[in-house]
Amino acid sequence: MLASTHEKEKTILLHVCCAPCSTYTIAQLRSQSFGVTGFWYNPNIHPWLEHEKRRESMASYAEEIRLPMIWHETYEMPLFLRAVVGKERFRQRCAVCYRLRLEKTAAVAEEHGFDAITTTLLISPYQDQEMIQRMGEQISRQHSLEFYYENFRRGWSERGHMTRAHDLYRQQYCGCIYSEWERYNKAVLDDLLVSIEGMGDE
Repeated sequence: MLASTHEKEKTILLHVCCAPCSTYTIAQLRSQSFGVTGFWYNPNIHPWLEHEKRRESMASYAEEIRLPMIWHETYEMPLFLRAVVGKERFRQRCAVCYRLRLEKTAAVAEEHGFDAITTTLLISPYQDQEMIQRMGEQISRQHSLEFYYENFRRGWSERGHMTRAHDLYRQQYCGCIYSEWERYNKAVLDDLLVSIEGMGDE
C-alpha cells in the first residue's frame, strides 16, 4: 500500500476590497494550491450606495467562480470616520483603513481556523504595499496566523483584462469620502487641511 504524498491544503482568508482587484489575486492564489475564501469588510467605502454596488459586484463574481465568501453584514462607516479624525491626510488615513480591515480579517480567520490571511489591496499600485505587508505580518502574529505577501501588482494588467471579460463594476475612486472628494474635486485634501490649520495660527 502506497503512502499518500498529498499535503493538507493551506487555507487562506482573502480580504477583498472590490471585485476587479480580486480577479487576478484569486487566480494566483488558487494556482499555488491555496484553499481560498473571500472576506468582505470595507467600512471605508462611501456612500452606502457605492458600498452596495461594489459588494453586489463581488457577490456576483464570487458565485461565478465558485468562491466561498464570508460577509461582514454590518456597514460600519461611522467606525472608520471616528478612527480617522485628525488623520485625514493621504497615507495617514490609509494606515487607519488598512489596520481596521486587516484586524477584522485576522480575527475572523482565527475564529474560523484559517492558516493565513492576505488582501487584494496588494495588487493596487495606489496602495502602500510595504505598509500593508508590515501591518499584516504584525497583526497576523497576534492571531497566530501567517500573513501571505506577494507582489500581486505583476497582475495589474491581467486584472484589467479579467475585469472587462467578466463585465465587473469598476469604481472611480479608492473608497472613502476623502478619496471621493479628491477624485471629483480634482484637489488634494492635504492642501485644504494646511490652509485650515494655517487660519488657526492667525
